[in-house]
Amino acid sequence: MIARRRFTLRVRTALVTVAAGLALSGVAACNQSPNDTERSLTVYSGRSEQLVAPIFAQFTEQTGIAVQARYGDSAELAAQLLEEGDATPAQIFFAQDAGALGAVDAAGLLTPLPETVITAVPANFRAPNGTWTGVTGRARVVVYDSEQVPAPEVPRSVFDLTDPKWRGQVAIAPTNASFQAFVTAMRIADGDDVTRKWLDGLVANDVQKYEKNGLILDAVDSGRVKLGLINHYYWYEKASEVGEAAMRARIAFTKPGDPGSLVNVAGVGVLANAADDSGAAEFTEWLLSEQTQEWFVRNTFEYPMLPSVPAPAGLPPLDSLRGPDVPLADLAGLPATLAMLGDAGLL
Repeated sequence: MIARRRFTLRVRTALVTVAAGLALSGVAACNQSPNDTERSLTVYSGRSEQLVAPIFAQFTEQTGIAVQARYGDSAELAAQLLEEGDATPAQIFFAQDAGALGAVDAAGLLTPLPETVITAVPANFRAPNGTWTGVTGRARVVVYDSEQVPAPEVPRSVFDLTDPKWRGQVAIAPTNASFQAFVTAMRIADGDDVTRKWLDGLVANDVQKYEKNGLILDAVDSGRVKLGLINHYYWYEKASEVGEAAMRARIAFTKPGDPGSLVNVAGVGVLANAADDSGAAEFTEWLLSEQTQEWFVRNTFEYPMLPSVPAPAGLPPLDSLRGPDVPLADLAGLPATLAMLGDAGLL
């Protein structure tokens, strides 16, 4: 109980910090004067400013609709939306993972998307009720130091990471939305008892905690740890910058059905207060246009959601990846996952 109270306090403190920082930085200028621009959208973005600000600028250039972006962690922004309720200034929630979107949808805060958006995306990458859809996809992978771990010895299941042979040599990012969604998927597929035992096993095995996937990749690539759990595209981004030959780090997919093989999405939903906002509908349609999907493929190395757009070179076909049998819409159990991570001492 004490751990849960401390965790709740940390989350609430983080939300206050995020909100205050955003207000001071000006990116949260949600009450912009109508004189500044004829049309504008307030977007709560769980995707980083460095990553998506250029694409927001392109949207504004092509449509004349200004984007006022509030950046933060997807889970924290979801919690903020739940606190704000119908009074939220946000019109769009652009989340890093389906779990955060599901939590907001479960509270009745999202409105159905345009039919043209829903029908463009395969059913397994969008909400059954049409309130949110995936924009890009990413696979969970094990990143390993090829100079210390031969490929045949890379664990084929995340459950193998608690083996004492990996003590102090496994890196995770427990505050990251993708890791939290993966843990939620494990809870659904294997049960809370199995998941909690696995988390406790990681802690007992001296798991190394990092803030972000990119830091995990750097730690593995430099040999500080042997293994890590990340999204696939972090490796591809670094390989495109420095060249695969200059990297020690390699990636491997876990066995089919393993929680470590989860394919998640970055996705978008329209807040209920913007149900009649044509600009919000236009924004979602634009994210699922071939032009924008191709931009993500070129710049983020993620899987496109449009079947007509080819995936990045070198990636296995999206439909060949078999994660746990967990619909993405079921990843809405984020609060219980956060509580479990907190109780396990990982937050």
